[in-house]
Amino acid sequence: MSVSVKEKEPQQRSTFGLLLLVAGIVFLAMNLRAPITSVGPVVELIRDSLNISNTTAGILTTIPLLAFAVLSPFAPRLARRLGMELTLFFVLIVLSIGLFLRPLGGLPFLYTGTLFIGAGIAIANVLMPAFVKMKFPKNIGVMTGIYSISMNLTAAIAAGLSVPLATGTSFSWKASIGVWALLGVVALLFWIPQLKYGEKQPSSNHDEVKKPSLLRSKLAWQITIFMGLQSLLFYSIVAWFPAILQDRGMSADKAGWMLSSVQFAQLPVTFIMPIIAAKMKNQIALVWLTFISAILGVLCILSGQTLLILPAAILFGIATGTAFSLAMMFFTLRTDNVFEAADLSAMAQSIGYLLAATGPVIFGYLYDLTSNWFWSLILLMIASIIILIVGLGAGKDTTISQSSYSSTEI
Repeated sequence: MSVSVKEKEPQQRSTFGLLLLVAGIVFLAMNLRAPITSVGPVVELIRDSLNISNTTAGILTTIPLLAFAVLSPFAPRLARRLGMELTLFFVLIVLSIGLFLRPLGGLPFLYTGTLFIGAGIAIANVLMPAFVKMKFPKNIGVMTGIYSISMNLTAAIAAGLSVPLATGTSFSWKASIGVWALLGVVALLFWIPQLKYGEKQPSSNHDEVKKPSLLRSKLAWQITIFMGLQSLLFYSIVAWFPAILQDRGMSADKAGWMLSSVQFAQLPVTFIMPIIAAKMKNQIALVWLTFISAILGVLCILSGQTLLILPAAILFGIATGTAFSLAMMFFTLRTDNVFEAADLSAMAQSIGYLLAATGPVIFGYLYDLTSNWFWSLILLMIASIIILIVGLGAGKDTTISQSSYSSTEI
């Protein structure tokens, strides 16, 4: 069922106002991955400094994913009550608090700050696809590409600079994860001008319209599982790729830059793929690209060949960049309006990130159990196969409203 929604802003933006909006989106996006990717390269320093196990260290990546799972369903309600702009402003406040808290002390501050960061990112993750659909209905692919590349560029820089910041200052790993608090403050400053354009959404546009639950939609479940497993793939790589390389004798600094290479490989992909996806009748070819790249990347690492490490990083970047771009585009391409896009995004990210949260912990646990990375990497191969299966359904040219709600079979 299609819901008729009148989507407009309360005021027309000037050219300068439009530029401020784009800048606000860019700086907000810069805060959505760097706080997490900055941890992976220094996870061994954190582990040794705090005397914790690999499994406990993996929880640092899992906490944000659990926050994504728990808080994502509340994002559409907050946006309808407060307005998109005000909600995202509060998101940046919470995120900035977490960034300041995280490096202050031991494990309690580290976990609490990470929880705040996860809470802020959770809400922003859900709302950004719908926000872009609302503000740029004729340029969804381009704007999705812009905020995706902004997010991934900062993530790449964060991964690459983590070890140099840790080894080049007396603050060690606290400098690596603390410096990004400045970026949160800058994003807040750029978001303040957006507040005058915000408005609450009338409940009559959405809440009073009776429609089937997304939980009954086969397509919604395919998108949800796709979202969850592509996140599991990405966050497992972010958390443990440097550790795998260090275990094979690579220096911590070089291993950090290899993770950064994953991020840099994502950059052109996350900009171009949303534009390509928006122009395609269906996105099945891009799903195959995701699968093939991921499998080849894992095989390169399993080979044990040093010469294949950089190709593996590039392949991981292509796979995760394409998969993330597809997940974001599915929220808009498979829905008919902003509210349905936000609801689908909330469902996919809530359940999907709950699934993804198991990845880094299981990945680390399998290593603790076997003392090698073989079975951890097999986990990524299994995830890639399932991504292909559900992606072939999610990539078809249809929408939630057009698809049947009669079955939840995948």
